Amino acid sequence: MVVHSAVPPGRNLPTHARDLVRMHEAVIGGSRPAVPPRPLVSRSWSRVLSLGLTADGMNARDSVPGDEVERRRHGSPLRHVIEDLRQVVGATSDSAHMLLVVTDADGIILWREGSSAVRRKADTLGFVEGSEWTESRVGTNAIGTALAEAAPIELLAGEHFEQNQHPWYCTASPIHDPRTGELLGVIDVSGPALTLHPAIGALVETGKRLAESELWRTHRQRLERLRQMAEPVLASGPALVVDEDGWVAHSVGVSAGERIAAPQAGQVVAVPGLGACLPEPIADGWLVRPADTARTVRLDLDLTPAPLLSLRAGDTGWRRPITRRHAEILVRLEKAGRDGLSAVALSHALYGDAEHLVTVRAEVSRLRRLLGAIVDTRPYRLAEGVRMTVHAGQ
Repeated sequence: MVVHSAVPPGRNLPTHARDLVRMHEAVIGGSRPAVPPRPLVSRSWSRVLSLGLTADGMNARDSVPGDEVERRRHGSPLRHVIEDLRQVVGATSDSAHMLLVVTDADGIILWREGSSAVRRKADTLGFVEGSEWTESRVGTNAIGTALAEAAPIELLAGEHFEQNQHPWYCTASPIHDPRTGELLGVIDVSGPALTLHPAIGALVETGKRLAESELWRTHRQRLERLRQMAEPVLASGPALVVDEDGWVAHSVGVSAGERIAAPQAGQVVAVPGLGACLPEPIADGWLVRPADTARTVRLDLDLTPAPLLSLRAGDTGWRRPITRRHAEILVRLEKAGRDGLSAVALSHALYGDAEHLVTVRAEVSRLRRLLGAIVDTRPYRLAEGVRMTVHAGQ
């Protein structure tokens, strides 16, 4: 998805910015504006107004302390790409008027880069490291609205809900983990409203793609190092070596796809083609070998108000609660059989439309972290050798 410009083609930037401020005054004042707000702005304002936020001034800010910011930075995969993002924005001729901000998935600002002048202006808004920049805290803004809409957003002047943000533009795009589809955070470029350039959206999109590409490259490098280290251990199969998230670095005697369920010490993991396996920790990953001669994996899904999933392969297995959404996905996949479901079809099945592809992919990713290769992709379906029985419950 690309960032759509906040300035319509052919419109003069200063004139349009003034019109947007008048639009804000009219809508908040209860009258009809000459320029109606864009649909995404209307949706956001409706959400913000329902939360009781005020438009005339600055709502109370919420932030986390410095040690929590450091903890979140250390735990974020985006720490590996922040220097690259700095270079992308710093290489532009207008970088002195820009503020680069990177948040985590909660909208907490973890990194902020820019000239001292633009940072001082941002300070007056509470647009600082550690601050939570979600719609529920600061109203309509590119970061919070990108999180709420699960899409790239550009806002200008009066499209911001708070009047104190009207002197600004902001352009933001969510960044996802290319391995799992999980939301990692948001990249945002902001600056004085009248310095907005048509290329800002492309700059943010470039930064987002660079981040996701670099994360994927780093992931492949880690798997290759794990493969080289573990190759002597896999002299005889069948067996797999996987990383801490279940991504397959090397396999002998079995084709298990790209990923299995994330291993945990002492817990049986089911791998189609291998059956029940007991992972053994090695260096930065796990050695996965069969714990039983049975190769068929059997699932029992009990649709109680709190769904329970049981897994059995031979004499070993486990039983654990799963979310109702994951239970519904499994039921849909079981009904689809070997034909499976595309992301679009699963979105229609779960939500009644094709507008929830990001949500669907994230939910399936979380389910695959639990079950691994038991759920195939392209299309989504239960893997070969997996049998599932659904019990309707009460």
